[in-house]
Amino acid sequence: MRTLSRAGALCAVATAAFLAVPSAHATPPGDNGTVKIHDASTGEELRKNEPHVCTFYLDAFGFDAVQEVDWHIEAWAPTAAVKGETVKSGAITLDGDGHGRTQDLALPDGHYKLFWNFDGEKGAAKHKVFWTDCESDENEEGGGPGSTPGTSASPSTTPSASPSTPDDGSPEPSSTASAGAVASPSPQGGASGDLAETGSGAPVGLLSGLAAALVAAGGYLVFRRRRSA
Repeated sequence: MRTLSRAGALCAVATAAFLAVPSAHATPPGDNGTVKIHDASTGEELRKNEPHVCTFYLDAFGFDAVQEVDWHIEAWAPTAAVKGETVKSGAITLDGDGHGRTQDLALPDGHYKLFWNFDGEKGAAKHKVFWTDCESDENEEGGGPGSTPGTSASPSTTPSASPSTPDDGSPEPSSTASAGAVASPSPQGGASGDLAETGSGAPVGLLSGLAAALVAAGGYLVFRRRRSA
């Protein structure tokens, strides 16, 4: 009997000790989430923090379902004119998965700190420090300071096609028309260089030879008549 009583007492003590020790995997409600700074062009599925942004939003993960959050952003050293001054604030209710995001936000270039407070908070507020730097982004997209978008790099050197008009209202002669009048026409008969044919088109040399033959024949006939007489 004593052995059974001692065994029962030991089991009761062990059970009580086991129930008194919290599970190593248990997380207090309210403190089991995280918040990230995301560039406005970053998707909500990314759980990486982006501490250098221009336009941005706050992205929360892993909080309790339908948890209500109050947040504010303070100006921070070394760029803050007044450290700790609240420059933006808001509130958000997370969805059934403990996820939510704010609308896109914008702040002047500088250093800031986010404070994220929520219902059921057990310890200090969640917080993140980050920089906004829109000026460097604009310089990278626009080709650096001093560049003027939409202007041509080299002026046009093509002269105007229309003739200029003097003060008396009479237009000056076109240089194109003058050049066309001076140009000589191409020779007839192609590029062989021969003289143009005239009249019936017979060659001049052939006509000269025929004339010489007729003169010779006439002289021969006159010579024979004189000799026979």
